[in-house]
Parts: sequence; structure tokens; C-alpha cells
Amino acid sequence: MGVSRSAAVALSALLAGASAQAQTPDAAPAPVPQVLRNAAADSGAIPAETKAPAAAPESPGPAAVPAVPAAPEPSAPPPAAEAPAPPPLPSDPQSAAVAQRLADPSPLLARLTTKEREAIQAFYALGAFKPVWIVDGAFTPAAKSAAARLAAAGEDGLSASAYPVPVLGTQGATEAQVADAELQLSAAIVLYARDARGGRLNLASIAKLITPTLDIPAPDAVLGRIASAGPSAGALLQGYNPSQPGYLALKARLAALRGHNHAPGAPSVQLPPGPVLKPGMTDPRVPMLRARFGLETRTAGTLDAGPGNPEAYDAGVAAAVTSFQRGRGLPATGTLTAQTVAALGRPDTATRTDEGEAALLVNMERWRWLPSDLGRDYVLVNVPEFRLRVVRDGRQRDEARVIVGKVESPTPIFSGMMEYAVVNPSWNVPPSILKNEFLPGLARDPNYAARRGYEVVYRNGNVSVRQPPGERNALGFIKFMFPNNHAVYLHDTPNRTLFGASQRALSHGCVRVEDPFRFADAVLPEAWSSERLKKLIGKGERQIRLSEKLPVHLAYFTTSVDETGTVRTAPDLYGYDARMKIALGLSPGSLLVAKAPAAKANAKVKPATAPKPVAETRPRPVREAHSDLGPAPRNAAPRPPADFGEPDLWTPRPARTSSGWW
Repeated sequence: MGVSRSAAVALSALLAGASAQAQTPDAAPAPVPQVLRNAAADSGAIPAETKAPAAAPESPGPAAVPAVPAAPEPSAPPPAAEAPAPPPLPSDPQSAAVAQRLADPSPLLARLTTKEREAIQAFYALGAFKPVWIVDGAFTPAAKSAAARLAAAGEDGLSASAYPVPVLGTQGATEAQVADAELQLSAAIVLYARDARGGRLNLASIAKLITPTLDIPAPDAVLGRIASAGPSAGALLQGYNPSQPGYLALKARLAALRGHNHAPGAPSVQLPPGPVLKPGMTDPRVPMLRARFGLETRTAGTLDAGPGNPEAYDAGVAAAVTSFQRGRGLPATGTLTAQTVAALGRPDTATRTDEGEAALLVNMERWRWLPSDLGRDYVLVNVPEFRLRVVRDGRQRDEARVIVGKVESPTPIFSGMMEYAVVNPSWNVPPSILKNEFLPGLARDPNYAARRGYEVVYRNGNVSVRQPPGERNALGFIKFMFPNNHAVYLHDTPNRTLFGASQRALSHGCVRVEDPFRFADAVLPEAWSSERLKKLIGKGERQIRLSEKLPVHLAYFTTSVDETGTVRTAPDLYGYDARMKIALGLSPGSLLVAKAPAAKANAKVKPATAPKPVAETRPRPVREAHSDLGPAPRNAAPRPPADFGEPDLWTPRPARTSSGWW
């Protein structure tokens, strides 16, 4: 059985401490360093003998002689607690410098978390703190390849300035400088991998109902893969970005848009390898830089000095490099670094972020919320598009119109696994609807529920109401279950006329499918055809389990590119676009929004089209009301139903919008 990485780190530290004790047999057991103790605590890797020893019991006297209590002596002050000895440093000076830099609490990069830093420390501890990116004072091929990918982060909608690459000067660097550069590059690579998998935003600040399970790679695993990849490290690092066709289409559109906005006259230049250049140095590559930036081939002579050296990296060249770095989002140092050389070799894509580009960047980010592997077979519901698609063997098999959650009760965004379907389902009335509708009705008329076809159960002083299966059941004839914390699911509906509306944000969060039996044909085992399912209607509740769990992805894409390369847009139902643009720094604003005042209970509700969602005043999201477990909106005013049945019949039907996006 394998040993976890954190456990191995702790054990290596213990062995190092044991070897140190072997030289001084009478010394007390060396304590486990606190950072290693924390890393190994969860795995139970710290042996019992490394814990604080309990007080040894006193040896009992002879059995025939009873113990005589000694007279109390004046209490002496307890001895001062000795600070635990730090772990021994490696004998190699460079490795010792890396260990000391990791022990230094000063941050490596601002956004690096404590857990990520501990994982980096565990990675280096396993390798005896030897550098992996810098050997003999120079970056390895893997480091250069990874640095080039960090400089090209903008191609995937990320920001190159978020992953600064350290600079190694031409002069001999000290062990401390090498250690600092080594760990800064590791931190930048870890951050890139995390951001590429969707970890750069606090999704709870966008909306509480955006709850995907992000596939964030372990930092030590990232470093191990990239460091051992050699010249392929950059491609491997880029592979943490999504690879689905929908994402790649948006990425290609982003490149085309930036290329179209690119002003002519700024060609790329492929510089050969060479040292880092600073003002005052000379290098054969400088004439190529002068040509790239349109500078004179050399500085003009004066009465006091002759013409400058064409290969001199002077103040004029450094100023041009500084301007270029600032335009590409790189550290504007004026130093020709490896990251700057890589950026010079690509066409200029540093254009202003207009609305079209911002929309692409926002939706590229949403692809990171989905699993890296959607599955060979899966169901994808694009909420703003009001569409559901079924993919089998990597190809779209079917699609259908759906009804999704209203603005005040959004459909959550996450991925789940469909496990079974229920034919002839019953509907348990949620507590909020029971309180607002049934209890007042029952107080007026004991037969209030029975006359509407509902069953009332009194148990231990509590009242519950259930709608049995039937044509008027709120869930229709069939529901498809993928258990989740939001208690939402896909289901039929008795009111199918609503699918003719172009704007179908009408539910309390669940997703209603236009033709549930056709959908069942696409997702259930072949033995359960739509004809066989229809024969079960009216014969009692029946559960049908899937032979294999089927991934269900509830997504939120307002911009996409179809097979013909046409950009398609959908309405921003819940105001998520505006909030994401603020969070990504694409537009000014703050996510500290003011809450809209709660509506009064007796306020008159006008049957009008749902207002356009505004990010700063959007009502607080709530859970699905008509699911078996989810409560209704807490601020919803009582609205007597005209004909109780489908959960949303007590809310006014929105007026049709002028046209749908498709």
C-alpha cells in the first residue's frame, strides 16, 4: 500500500531527526517540526512516540510497605519550556537556501494560499530541497517552456501579469536569490494550474447557487508533472485549461477578435536564446529589438561622443521594452527577460477589453466550472438558452426545450449524476406553500385540500400535504433524479403550453422538459422505451434505475459559438455576467451589493414580464419550491391559485418577449 506524500515528508523529517540523535544518545527525542506535523496529521503519519510523552508513572514501592505521603514542599517555579529545535538544514548550500526561504513566512506570491504553500514545501522536502527549475545558475528547458506558457496566459483568457516569471541576472546569483527565483516560479505555475481549472474566482460572491465541484489539481502533483516534462512543460501546463469544443471555439473567437482589433505595424520577432539584458549591456540581439520597435540602428554621435554601439542595450531600447511589457500585462521593468522574449515572438493581442471580448472571457471562465471530462454520455442544460441536449458517444443525440427557474428562484449551476427516474411521481407540498396556501384554506374549509385532490396527513401535531400521481400532478408523469444538495431535478409538467413562450424562466428552480418520454428514450436503458413507459401511467409510482449513472451538467452560457462559427447569445437571466465582469476586472464596480427591500406581504402583484436582472439589486437566490425538500421563496407573497396543481400556477404567467435568441 502506498504512502501519502504528506506522510512521507513527515517520516523523512523524523528520520533526519533520528540520525541527529544518534550522535548524542542522551539527548531528548527531537520534536517533529510543526509544519511537517500539520502536513502529516490527517494521514496519521506521525508515530505515537513523536507525540508529547505522558508523565511516567512512579515505580510502586514494596507491597508490604504502604506508601507514606511526604510533607508538601514549597512549590518551585516550573522550568521554562524549551523551544522545539528546527529541523536540520541540508548540507548542500543551495538546498539549505531553498529550505530557509520556505521557512520564511513572507509570501511567495500574493494569491498563494496557505495549503498551496504547504504543498509546495512538501514537494521540495521530498526532493531534499534541491531546485528543479534552476540548475548551474540557469533555467532548465522545462522552466523556459513553462515560462513561455505563463507569458501566453492571455490566449486562454487569463492574465499573464498574474503569473510573474522571476529574472536571473547575468551575474552570479547568490543561493538566496536562486532560492527565491526557484520558489516564485513554482508558485506561478501552481497558480496558473489552479486558475486554469476555475479556482481564481470566489463563486459564492457571484451567486450562492453556483456550486460546481471544481477539479483543482494538487500543487505538488502539478510541480512534479511540469518539472519532469522538459521542453513539453508549457504544453502540459496549458493542458489544465478546458479542452471541450465549446471552450476551444470561444478561444478561437477571442484570438480572431483580438487579431481584428490589432493595429498594424507591430510584427512579432523571434529572438535567439541569450542572457537577460539590462541597460548598459551589449548583445547581438539588440539590433533586432531596435528594428521591432522602430528605433534608430544606433544612437547618434555628438561633439563629445561618437555614435553608439548598435548592440548596446541603452536607455532608449529599455524604454521601448518597458512600454511593450506594460501593454502585454508583464512586469514593466525594462529588462529583457525570458518571458518578454516569449511575448515578443507572438502577435500583439493586448487590445482593449470591449463588450464582445468581455463576453467571451466570462463564458470561457464558465467552462472551467465543468468537469475536465464531461463524460462519453451526458446531459447538458444551458439555463439562459432554455435548452437541454443529450450527448451519446460524444455526439449530440437529442435536444429539447426546457423551463428553468425564475429570477427570484434561479436554477442552480452544478453537475450531478442521474441515478433513476420515477414514473407516476407524487408531489409533497413544501412547507412554505403549505403555510401560505393550505393551512389558511383548511382553517376556512376542512375539505379544502380534498376537493383539489390532495391528501392531508396529521401526525404528532404536524400537517403534511401530498399530491398523488395523476394528470394534474405538479411533476407530470415522470421525473428524473440526480441527487444533489439543492433538491432539484428534471421533470414533466401538466402545463405544456408554457413551452411555446420564448422566455421560459418560470419555475422555482427545477428544470421541466418539454417531451419527457422522448427524453426518457435518450437517457433510460433501452428496455424502457417510451411506449413501455406510457403503459405504466396510472398504475402507481414506479422507480426505474439507470444501468450506469449519467452526468447531468446545469450550465450558464450566455455566449457560444455554433458549428458554423456563428456567435450565439442568450439573455443574462440572473445578472451573472455583470458580476463576473467585475470579479474578473473587466469592468469597474464592486460585488458588495445592496439588497433590494423586501416586498410587503400585502403588496399587489401585477402580471407583468419579469424585470431585466440587474447585478447590483438582484433578489437573493432561493431554492426550488416545488421539490420534495426545497423551500419556497421566503419573500413570496401569498397568491391564491386559480386551479391548484402545477407549483407555479399561483404566480402570474409572464408576457411573451418579442423574440427568442434562437
